[in-house]
Amino acid sequence: MHIQFLYFDGCPSHEKALARLRQVMAAEGVSVPIAIIQVETDEQAAAWHFTGSPTILIEGQDIDPPPVEAQSALTCRVYRLEDGRYSPLPAAETIRQALRAAAV
Repeated sequence: MHIQFLYFDGCPSHEKALARLRQVMAAEGVSVPIAIIQVETDEQAAAWHFTGSPTILIEGQDIDPPPVEAQSALTCRVYRLEDGRYSPLPAAETIRQALRAAAV
């Protein structure tokens, strides 16, 4: 399994998001390295189709795919939670589901 964690240093939530990713991986028994990638330029953002920080890719797939029309940018990302609220962190359950889907 390949896991990539992309972030923009201008967004403060990436450290908590990385910790959450590691916690969920441990709970799910997933012990693969995480490629941590700092996106620093607009060119890198475009190359990665980076729509905000933090972004987690598992097997190259965004765990919470942004809308098709989303633009690549050096910006902070928000995730919509199951209860409709917005958060700068993906829900643990979103990460868990993506890990389980990739494991099959």
